[in-house]
Amino acid sequence: MRGGDNRSAAQLFALVYAQLRRIAAGMMQNERLGHTLQPTAVVHEAYMRLVGDNRPSPENRAQFFALAARAMRQVLVDHARHKLAQRRGGEKRVREEFQEVMALTVQQSEEVLAIHEALERLQQLDVQQGQVMEMHYFAGNSVAEIATVLEIGERTVKRELRMGRLFLKQQLETRGMIFP
Repeated sequence: MRGGDNRSAAQLFALVYAQLRRIAAGMMQNERLGHTLQPTAVVHEAYMRLVGDNRPSPENRAQFFALAARAMRQVLVDHARHKLAQRRGGEKRVREEFQEVMALTVQQSEEVLAIHEALERLQQLDVQQGQVMEMHYFAGNSVAEIATVLEIGERTVKRELRMGRLFLKQQLETRGMIFP
């Protein structure tokens, strides 16, 4: 795949599709009833971003899913920004075929952006803690997988998760939101 073999990219997609869809569904499990955001749409858009030009090549499974989590997070954030821009009369920047499948309410868009901004603040304060939270919350990586990718101990990962959850909870509560 690194050499430009499209068949390799297709084979990889077939191998990881179910796991990526599970991750996307997990990211959206706390959405309100009646939303039309589809895990399949998020997975497809994120995968296109992952295999596009100038993308980092993961060294192992856990790194791949960490990159996938970041791509899915960015898909949701881009969509949320677009939704809020439309509400304010902004221009369309999201591909139309993707827009038709994904639909967030204004409140859901605000929540996605609030989580993204809180995670960005956390990463500015503590890069490792931000990486741990992103890998766990967005990719569903286990403590062991996170420890392997970041080359830290599992106890450190657990401590970073506890502290990261507290930080994000506090950040979201100041905006009147609840962190799952």
